[in-house]
Amino acid sequence: MANNRKVRWVKWLLILALLAGVIGGAIWYFGGDRDNAPQYQTATVTRGDLTQVVTASGTLNPVVNVQVGSQISGNILKLYADFNSPVKSNQVVAQLDSAIFQASVHQAEGDLANTKAGLELAQINATRSAELFTNNLIAQSDNDKARADLHQAEAQVKIKEAALERSKVDLAHCTIYAPVDGIVISRNVDVGQTVAASMNAPTIFVIANDLAKMQIDANVSEADVGTIENGQTASFTVDAFPNRPFTGKVVQIRNSPITVQNVVTYDTVIEVSNPDLKLKPGMTATVSITTAQRPGVLKVPNAALRFKPPEPVTNQTFAAKLLAKIGLGKESRKAVTNTLPTASTVGTNRVASSESSSPPLTGNEPPEELARRVREMRDRGEDLPPEIRSKLRELYQSGALQRTGGGGPGMATGAGARPRSALSASRTVYVLATNAPPGGGEAVPTPQPVRIKLGISDGLFTEITEGLKEGDAVITAVKLPQSQAATPPPAGTSPFGGGGGGGRRGF
Repeated sequence: MANNRKVRWVKWLLILALLAGVIGGAIWYFGGDRDNAPQYQTATVTRGDLTQVVTASGTLNPVVNVQVGSQISGNILKLYADFNSPVKSNQVVAQLDSAIFQASVHQAEGDLANTKAGLELAQINATRSAELFTNNLIAQSDNDKARADLHQAEAQVKIKEAALERSKVDLAHCTIYAPVDGIVISRNVDVGQTVAASMNAPTIFVIANDLAKMQIDANVSEADVGTIENGQTASFTVDAFPNRPFTGKVVQIRNSPITVQNVVTYDTVIEVSNPDLKLKPGMTATVSITTAQRPGVLKVPNAALRFKPPEPVTNQTFAAKLLAKIGLGKESRKAVTNTLPTASTVGTNRVASSESSSPPLTGNEPPEELARRVREMRDRGEDLPPEIRSKLRELYQSGALQRTGGGGPGMATGAGARPRSALSASRTVYVLATNAPPGGGEAVPTPQPVRIKLGISDGLFTEITEGLKEGDAVITAVKLPQSQAATPPPAGTSPFGGGGGGGRRGF
């Protein structure tokens, strides 16, 4: 009996120990708050140099590109130049078969000789008629006719002389000369081929005047062409030499627009020096045009401008967390955050008000509603998604929305509309502020919005002109706990990207 009782006590002790372990593990797994606090990644505001560039692609072309053609039709008898042949001005580069044109010259010479013989006869008849008329032997009408025949013969001689000159010119065109010094970059005919000069002159050669001086015809988008000016430096690369940078200078911005599939670009001519002749006509160049430079300025990573804090975590009891883990719990209300929304004030380091709870823009809203929502986004310093910009442009073009105050596709109608440049220069970033919860307890880091003013951007960093100082830590990313990883995005968040999407290139 004593042994059985001892065995039962041992069993109960083992069961109680097992239950205590399970309960302790559950408390450790479900009750801890270690997974509920988001982990923020920060970057320090530093000072350095910034260079803002505009990127574009274009084609390398010779500065002077001459097409050598034929003014007459005929067979190619000889070619005196080929691809890559250097030529001089007035050098013979091709010869057409001149047999037909030589025969035309001979025929014109015969016609001229025959006409001159008729002129001699008309001169004799006119002299004789004048003597007879003086002696009253012929009538006045006969004398007038003889003089008229003489004038007609003189005119015929001039006509035949012109025909002979034209035949000689056509014969001279059988020999084709180079109009400029240069190098042949294209030959379009072969010996024996017939060229037909009817409406358009056929191209026989293409001669580049000087390949040591070339130009890039870069297609710059309409959004960037406003920052391009003559004299700006440009660097570019070509696929043939990917590790070798080349330099150039902007010499012309052509006003003629180029529209391809509703995308408008402008031809920007960049002067390039090619002393070693490594660059060849037709190469595709990727160009970076330097539009602004700022030495020793405050700068912040662009990721900080795109960051938007997540929804605040919820206050749940242990039982609620346990039930939520097994799928039986109910969604609890969100706890009040420690960030206090305040009105905008004049000056720097302003605390921004709470974000709008409006649903994200889809582009299907009524025009007036869409314009109002766009104006609100602009006032908050947010940029428009490309889809909304395209929708606005269509509404302006169709007349559904009217521009006021010089507005454009990125401009909302109404009295409060402002140019995009003035709106995109002010943005909101978030810094970590350590505040104690209202009910007491351990202080937790909380994102705090700060309004800043921006300068230029190089695509990775953006200049800060007001609002932060060197050494400040701004939030660039956040790692959410697993319990919030599947939470849907908050209302008012744009489905096209971060809430603070940049209005500048490279964001």
